[in-house]
Amino acid sequence: MEPHPEESSNRSGIAAAAYGTGAQIVAFAVFLGASALVAWLGAFATANNVNGWYVSADKAPWTPSNEVFGPVWTALYISMAVAAWLVWRRRVPESRPALVTYGIQLALNLLWTPVFFGLYPVLGTLALWLAFAIILALIVAVTFTVLRFGPISQAAGLLLLPYVTWIVFASSLNLWAALNN
Repeated sequence: MEPHPEESSNRSGIAAAAYGTGAQIVAFAVFLGASALVAWLGAFATANNVNGWYVSADKAPWTPSNEVFGPVWTALYISMAVAAWLVWRRRVPESRPALVTYGIQLALNLLWTPVFFGLYPVLGTLALWLAFAIILALIVAVTFTVLRFGPISQAAGLLLLPYVTWIVFASSLNLWAALNN
C-alpha cells in the first residue's frame, strides 16, 4: 500500500499537523475523555461486584491479583486514545471509517464489564457466557480497528496491539469463569 502524501515527507509515522494546536489539544482531550468515560462507567459495575460475588468465584489459576487490572487498563485506555487521535489528525478519507470501527470496539468494551460483573448476581453463569460472546466480538472489533488504523498511522496500529493481547488474555479468564461458576 502506498503511503499517504503526508507520510511521504515524514517517515517518522507522524503526519504534519493538519489542524491547529488548539484543535489538536481539544481532540486529544475528547479521545482521552471517551476512554475515561468508558473506564468510569465500567467501574460502577465492578465496584460492588469485584469484592462481592467475584471474591468467591472460581478463577483461572493464571488470574492476576485485582491490583493489576487498574494500572493495565489505565495504560490501555491512554494508548487507545492516543491511537485514535493519531488517526483523527491524519485527515485522510480512511480516518472516518477507522474511527467508526474504533467507536464500535469502545462500545463493546463498555458493554462487557456490566454484563460480566453486574449481571452475574441476576443471571448466574448465563451472564458469564454472554460476556464471553461480547469479549469475542470485542477481539474481532479491535483487530479490525488495528487493521484500519495501521495503514493510516503505523504508530496507531502498534499502540493497539497490547490492547488486543490483553483482551485475548482476559477472554481466557472469562472462559474459565463461565466454565467453572
